[in-house]
Amino acid sequence: MFRLLRGLGFLAYGLALVLTFGLAAYTSFSLFVRSGVTTVPKVEGLSRAEAANILADQGLQLRGVEGEGRYDEKVPAGYIARQSPDPRTLVKRGSGVSVVLSRGPQRVVVPDLAGKSLPAAQADLSGSGLGLGQILGVFGREDSKPGSVLEQDPEPQAAIAPSTPVNLFLVIAVPRVRFVMPDLTYRDYELVRPWFERGGFRFGNVKYESYEGVAAGTILNQFPKPGHPVTKDDAISLVVATADVPLLGEEFLEGGPPAPAPPPAPAPPAAAGEGAEGRTR
Repeated sequence: MFRLLRGLGFLAYGLALVLTFGLAAYTSFSLFVRSGVTTVPKVEGLSRAEAANILADQGLQLRGVEGEGRYDEKVPAGYIARQSPDPRTLVKRGSGVSVVLSRGPQRVVVPDLAGKSLPAAQADLSGSGLGLGQILGVFGREDSKPGSVLEQDPEPQAAIAPSTPVNLFLVIAVPRVRFVMPDLTYRDYELVRPWFERGGFRFGNVKYESYEGVAAGTILNQFPKPGHPVTKDDAISLVVATADVPLLGEEFLEGGPPAPAPPPAPAPPAAAGEGAEGRTR
């Protein structure tokens, strides 16, 4: 019995001795390994000089700058926007950390869209990486083409973020004053035309036709027709009688036809929308 207890005591002593040496070896190895490993600090958002100092404190070095940089809305230009390895990564001391510098917020230049049609303006905005904002109609100058861009917001050459919408102000046609076309038939063309031209109206096609029994220069037909609306931009076309064909009848052959009574002066065109009283006066 005594020998059994003595044997168990030697066995326990040996096991304790083995455990003690194993724990000491594991601790020594861990300290040795960990003494050559460190955690990568975060250097994003710092300047290159600041990053180099912080890395040196951890036994690391700034390896270099990758590429030409990247656009970043938060990090100013020239500062570190990205690092490799990432922060809190375990690496050996003496290792290098690569960084990418920020180019600052990306900006695009607004093109000049003045005078362009809406499809052309849309194409320019799309090519510049910008969006189309609100489209508003405004009255432009007399020489402005309806449907063309008169103004824009933001202004041309402004530097803005990509995809920013640009508002356009398009020219809309100015409403023209309309008049009621008077009846010009059987009036003297030589009196009618100067009177209309002084009022700012213009004439288009004037066709001459011979008409028996009607004095030369008498208006036979007109367009627009009497009572139709007309503006100063509309062309007035007339058919005027000529004396190319001689009048028939003995009384005309002997002494010629009696002189026709002078036609009354044409009534001025009445502006569209006037009351009946204004047109009858």
